[in-house]
Amino acid sequence: MINENFPDKATLTEVGPRDGFQFEAKVVPTEIKVEIISRLIEAGLKRIQATSFVHPKLVPQMADAEELLSRLPKREDVLYSGLALNIKGVERAHTAGLRHIEVSVSASDTHSRKNAGISSARAVEQGKEMIRLAQKYNMHITASIQCAFGCVYEGSVPEDRVLKIAQDFIGLGIDKLSLADTTGMANPLSIKTLLELKTETDGSLLNSSVPIGIHLHDTRGLGLANVMAAMACGIAHFDTAMGGMGGCPFVTAAAGNIATEDTAYLMKSMNIETGIDIPAVAECSKRLEKFFGKSFSGKIYRLSDIHCE
Repeated sequence: MINENFPDKATLTEVGPRDGFQFEAKVVPTEIKVEIISRLIEAGLKRIQATSFVHPKLVPQMADAEELLSRLPKREDVLYSGLALNIKGVERAHTAGLRHIEVSVSASDTHSRKNAGISSARAVEQGKEMIRLAQKYNMHITASIQCAFGCVYEGSVPEDRVLKIAQDFIGLGIDKLSLADTTGMANPLSIKTLLELKTETDGSLLNSSVPIGIHLHDTRGLGLANVMAAMACGIAHFDTAMGGMGGCPFVTAAAGNIATEDTAYLMKSMNIETGIDIPAVAECSKRLEKFFGKSFSGKIYRLSDIHCE
């Protein structure tokens, strides 16, 4: 029996063009990025994380951020986003005309130093500055907390630390909060526990004034189980990547995101609407499979005949 808390509709944000491509050594030409993103839009994806504004020497795959955004289809019904780790990233995104920024910090000190070059505490304070700047620019703001469910370097991350960061960001007036399982350590119990953890004054994240999204990596094979656990709590926003691409370049043994096709197929089987043409997304994954000369971790895209009815 389906849990009554499961949503009727779910929103999938496609992060393959950012999280997926950044993990690959072979640089994707801008024209192919434009092609893939355009095809994803036609497949029904209306929220796409197109790029990140990071130092090109550290992540060469994202060096064309400004050019890419200038060449993407102009669609009022599509929300392109970009990820930023510092003030300069927000400024670059604004100058490039981006309307939606994801401000991302890590709850793990070790991961923060490897990923952003600063301590977690400093990253959080910087994140607040980034949010205020993005608000000045009238940008739509998602604040994401990396390693919210654990870290391969530090093990468990205290839940009250994650909750404190979340409350601070929500208090600043962000539009959405994303909890990221960056190193793939989440399980259904830890998903439920963090979402339902209560404070003395503000209740749980499920009672938050802003939507909560979940960003999952399938490192230990629990990606879709974690989706189920989150949906049972009422969560209806998930980051996914075509074919299951992705992984953090600064995480040992990183694995890809939950696959867009697999997640959409799961939801369709439960009569949860996503508006996504699964075979059309699968064609994008197959296109990239040929380009990179490798298979991805997703399952559904590999099928020769995808039955979605």
